[in-house]
Amino acid sequence: MAVDETLAGVSNAFIYSAMLVYTGALAAFAVDLSGLGAGARRETPETARVPATVTTPGGPEPHSDRASALGPTSAAPPARRRRAANIAISLTWLAFALHVAGVAARGLSVHRPPWGNMYEFTVAASMVVTGAYLLVQRRRDVRYLGAFVVGPVLLALGLAVTVLYTQAAQLVPALHSYWLGIHVSVAFVATALFTLGASTTVLQLIQDRREAAIAAERRPRVPRFMAGLPAAGELERSAYRLHAVAFPLWTFAVMAGAIWADAAWGKYWNWDPKEVWSFVVWVVYAGYLHARATRGWNGRRAAYLALAGYACVLFNFGVVNVLFVGLHSYAGVG
Repeated sequence: MAVDETLAGVSNAFIYSAMLVYTGALAAFAVDLSGLGAGARRETPETARVPATVTTPGGPEPHSDRASALGPTSAAPPARRRRAANIAISLTWLAFALHVAGVAARGLSVHRPPWGNMYEFTVAASMVVTGAYLLVQRRRDVRYLGAFVVGPVLLALGLAVTVLYTQAAQLVPALHSYWLGIHVSVAFVATALFTLGASTTVLQLIQDRREAAIAAERRPRVPRFMAGLPAAGELERSAYRLHAVAFPLWTFAVMAGAIWADAAWGKYWNWDPKEVWSFVVWVVYAGYLHARATRGWNGRRAAYLALAGYACVLFNFGVVNVLFVGLHSYAGVG
């Protein structure tokens, strides 16, 4: 079928509009983060060591919850921060709607799933990252994570439209398969969850540094907004849950890719650079989940291993797809 150039132009307009709204959302999330520490008392070794008190019929008593001593030190967040957070989420929803429209228009313009090259893959995958974040946000308050999700999404879109842009065109014959929709779409979701997990893990490491400084009676050298975020242990548990959901999806994507390879090239495994690095990603995350669940790894050791897995994801996407010559070179997809 011929490419509908008009719809392709509409898709580009939607993507640029989404980028504009994402920029506004990122600014609002930044205001939200700045407000997280605005009402916090000044953290010093002396104030950090004083336990919180609660009023009881017998008078004030020390609060025994360790999280209260190491967690947020501010009172109720100011209204300015709440307004900024709500505005940020609303703008993210609007940007996501424009993003979905852009991806859909691209697909309609070429009459196929819109992830047949690096540009389309980047635009569609970043859309799924935003969708996954908004889905998690509906279940629990993770507004503090917004800047660390919208920022990378905006960066990915900027890279897509400036460096990776490809004119709308039909696929090469090897990609004409229903496995394109199955294999790549599941890889999208897994990558989106890995991205959310990596962002949460970075915040966990920063929060862990803050808590360690307070415990050692030193002034924390971390951004002040960390005082309003969950404790490091809670962030670690959230990251683990995200990785635990993403890993079986990535496993399925690798298996589906092998089945598709057999149908397209007559072999399940061709030692193609993309195949090898997809398997490396699987091995690293398998090691992380195994160490976390059975070897008692937690805290920084587990966090560094999780980030190593995400580094492999980024290498697989940004280096293998672009620089390595192999069977996937023509498409740049998983």
